[in-house]
Parts: sequence; structure tokens; C-alpha cells
Amino acid sequence: MTDKVVLAYSGGLDTSVAIRWLHEKYNLDVIAVTIDVGNEKDFSAVKQKALKVGAIKALVIDGQELLVKYFIFPALQANALYEGQYPLATALTRPLMAKLLVDTAAAEGAKIIAHGCTGKGNDQVRFEVGINSLAPEIKILAPAREWGMNREETIKYAQKYNIPVPVTKKSPYSIDESLWGRAIECGALEDPWVEPPADVYTWTKSPAEAPDEPQYVEIGFEKGVPVTVDGRKMGGIDLIKKMNDIAGRHGIGRIDHIENRVVGIKSREIYEAPAAVVLIQAHQALEAMTMSKDQLRFKQKVAVECADLIYNGLWFSQLNRDLSAYILSSQRYVTGTVRVKLFKGTSTVVGRKSPWSLYNLSLATYDKGDKFNQKAAEGFIHIWGLSVKTQAQVQLLADKEGPLSIMGPEEAKEK
Repeated sequence: MTDKVVLAYSGGLDTSVAIRWLHEKYNLDVIAVTIDVGNEKDFSAVKQKALKVGAIKALVIDGQELLVKYFIFPALQANALYEGQYPLATALTRPLMAKLLVDTAAAEGAKIIAHGCTGKGNDQVRFEVGINSLAPEIKILAPAREWGMNREETIKYAQKYNIPVPVTKKSPYSIDESLWGRAIECGALEDPWVEPPADVYTWTKSPAEAPDEPQYVEIGFEKGVPVTVDGRKMGGIDLIKKMNDIAGRHGIGRIDHIENRVVGIKSREIYEAPAAVVLIQAHQALEAMTMSKDQLRFKQKVAVECADLIYNGLWFSQLNRDLSAYILSSQRYVTGTVRVKLFKGTSTVVGRKSPWSLYNLSLATYDKGDKFNQKAAEGFIHIWGLSVKTQAQVQLLADKEGPLSIMGPEEAKEK
């Protein structure tokens, strides 16, 4: 009896070739699993392609609601940006896919899961760490890591066996899409000195061609989760799609990033993430109004840690679970509305309000109604600077070389 393998199937070059290769190399019956994470593809065509290439079964699983509820919005609440730039659009889909692949393997009686990742990328790590965390007994195969073909050779293999693929030598981009963003690599993009060709971008207009009038958008949040756009209540999927459309029309969300991959190499990545860029910016602005200084500073550290965990494929780690509990607690009062101005490739927060706002006009104003006790400042300054003053008098002023001030030791000696 032929063994079964569940293949994470995108319909792209590597996974299409993998269907035939897995059968040739290991005599496996392939069950192709395509997971809808907002790719906006014709999934019926993807399913038919898998069957045509040789899969014994092709499944399409709608993962959009799960992605938004359990991955995207928690990452938004964390303000997770890898290396301060990348909103983790692809990285957030991989633990979800790992879970659904494991579930499918159990349902289909398959003891093997395969993916189309290469040995140089991040996704191999995310898939395999996730699968091993959830089902350590499952065997994992990575055809693109085994077969030793470069991209051009893989295309030739596909052509030899009449495997239809969306990649040509003239358009060699590797593209991954989800609700939260679009990732593009390969081709001319591998030269970090070359400006991305115009055809790389499909979700965002060139800022030069964006509308000549700004657009104002009001985004409402409840406990750190966006729930309204311009006062209209929306579900998570529709809200993200709406913001992708609005922000993309104004040329917002293009990211050109030299990125440190998990495997230790630097890569040049192009992203389009209109909704993610605007929503994270708006969320940060609302947090600035509703959280204390100490909360904000600590949460910034947590955000970096969360982004690294997600990027590095450690979603199912206990550390991520612990940090998620803190983030959820931190969002209890992050409720309100943020007004954002979109114009020619930039988004700017121009207004914010919240029933839990810590902004107190009577303390902040310099006009009538000022209730701040300015006389208290003198005593505050004395106490606040006491330790610095004491140390300076004992050590700095007593230095034989003279006070260093802003100069370094060598410069002070010269003086």
C-alpha cells in the first residue's frame, strides 16, 4: 500500500513540481492542501492544477478567520514589526498552516508532511518547528531542499512534464500573499542597489500617481483590536481588506528591507502591507494616549521579542504564550478612535480620542484652566537630580584632570 503525504500546496513553481517529484522519488500519494489566508487566488483552479499534476486529492481550507483572530490581531496588539519594519505577513500564516497540515494528516491517515521551502529561507524553519511542536511523530520532507535544482532548472523540469507554473524567466519573482501583506523576492530584487521595478507592486500605487488630495480615515479600536472604519463596524477580514484598498490607493505600505534571516544570511525583501502599516501606526498612537510611560517602554521591549519569536518560527513556544498573556492584559484600556491622514505614500496620525485617555487638558494646557502646580517643580527637580548632583560634586569636580563635561578623556587632557 502506497503511503500518503500531505503537501502544503501553493500552486506555485516549487510545490507544483513537488507533486510529481514526491511520487517519482518516494512513490508517495500526494494530498495537496491549499490554505486560503487571503491570497485572493482562484482556488478552484489551484485545486484542479494539483489534481492535473498528479495529486490523489486536493483540499482547500479557508483559514482567513483563524488567521485574523488568532494571529494577525494578537500581533497587531503587540505592535510586532520584525527589525522595526516588517509586519510579519508571511511569518504569521505559517504556524496556522502547520496546525491545519497536522490536522489534515491526522484526518487522512498520513504520516508524512511535505512543504516547498528551500534550504535558504525562513519558512522551512517555521513549518518544521511548528509541525514538530504539534506532532513530533510526523515525518517531514522538503523536496526543494533535496532535489538540488536551481530556479531555472526547476522551471525546465516543470516544462518537461507539462506542469503549468506562474513563473517565467522574464518574470522570476517569488511571491507570497496573505491578508496582512504581500512578500516579493528573487529576480532583479536580489541586487540591493537596484530600485524595485514598477511591476513588483500590485497592491499599492506609486506615491507619485496617488490622489492629489489627502484622505482622512477614522479607525476605532476595542481593547487593541480594530473594529470600525469611519464609524462603520466591520469584521476583521473585511476591515483589513478595506484598509488595504484605501491605504494602497494612496501609495502607503511599500517596504524595502535588508533582512536578517533565521538561517544567518541577509536578504533583500520587498513587502506591500498597506493595512498593516496604517493599523499598527494607529494602534501605537492609541496606546500612547491610554498607557503609562512605564507600560509603553516595557511593551516596546516585548514587541521586539514577540516579533523575533514570530519571525523565527517559535509561535508555539511557551515564551510566546507567556508574552501573549501580558499583551492581552496590556490592551484592557486601549479603546478609542484614531484619525489618520493618508497622502502620497505617507500616513500621519492627526487625531486620537479615548474614554480611557490619560491626556489631561487641565494639566497639559498653557492657557486658561491650567491646574498644574508649577511651584511643585522646584522640589521635584531637587529630588530628581540629587543623585547626579551628589556624584558630580564628589567625583567629577574633584577630578585632577578637570571636569570632563561632554569631552572624552583624551580631549580633556589636551585642554
